[in-house]
Amino acid sequence: MRALNEQRENQVRQLGPAAGLRAVILAGGRGVRLRPFTINFPKPLVPLGEKPIIELLMQRLNSFGVSDITLTLGHLAELVKAYFHHRDQFSSQFKLRYVEEEEPTGTAGSLAMVDGLLDTFLVMNGDLLTDIDFDELVAFHRESRAALTIATHKRQVKIDFGVLEFGDDLSVYNYKEKPETTYYVSMGIYVYEPHVLRHIEPNRYLDLPDLVLKLVAENEKVCAFSTDCLWLDIGRPDDYERAQALFADAKEKFEHA
Repeated sequence: MRALNEQRENQVRQLGPAAGLRAVILAGGRGVRLRPFTINFPKPLVPLGEKPIIELLMQRLNSFGVSDITLTLGHLAELVKAYFHHRDQFSSQFKLRYVEEEEPTGTAGSLAMVDGLLDTFLVMNGDLLTDIDFDELVAFHRESRAALTIATHKRQVKIDFGVLEFGDDLSVYNYKEKPETTYYVSMGIYVYEPHVLRHIEPNRYLDLPDLVLKLVAENEKVCAFSTDCLWLDIGRPDDYERAQALFADAKEKFEHA
């Protein structure tokens, strides 16, 4: 018995800052960019290998000690619930809850429907393939004393045209052939402090960018956590194709039993 208790204590000590937090996964999108595949099939259940993308994301969370997960559902909600209902292992691994929206309320607005968010919590889109370190993300958030932290990734955008720069008199002073611009983009992964929910009105549509601007206007601290981790948004056809190839080559990297 003593050895068992010591083993449990060691396991607790190994858990990091993310352990025990609640997570909300936004899984109600219609997957417009993946049509026609998602017309009759919910985007979070789009498969990589033999498992849907949302299950791989949940396994990633579980490996960091995050097992209390709420799914916000909309489009084809019953299919998502039916899938997890028949996955017996989830009843032992996760405390799984559902919030169903009759009408979309946005990437921030749906949080007003989730009860009991009384401590720091995670929010993320349900269509991500990532190996982000959730402990590093949460530790950064707490050290920064932010109200909201947005995980960010560097993306280079190439314009496949020659770009002209000219003055008011239309005289050309520069010509850039197929230039590339670097942006820091939102990964769709966030850490919230519960008081941010005061800025979200129930039953009112609110997307994350509007919430961020509202917080900044009210002098709330919003931070960006920059990471070069793997991140693919499988809602984008190009990323989904890359994710399939990547997952086939490194399946064990993303699967956590």
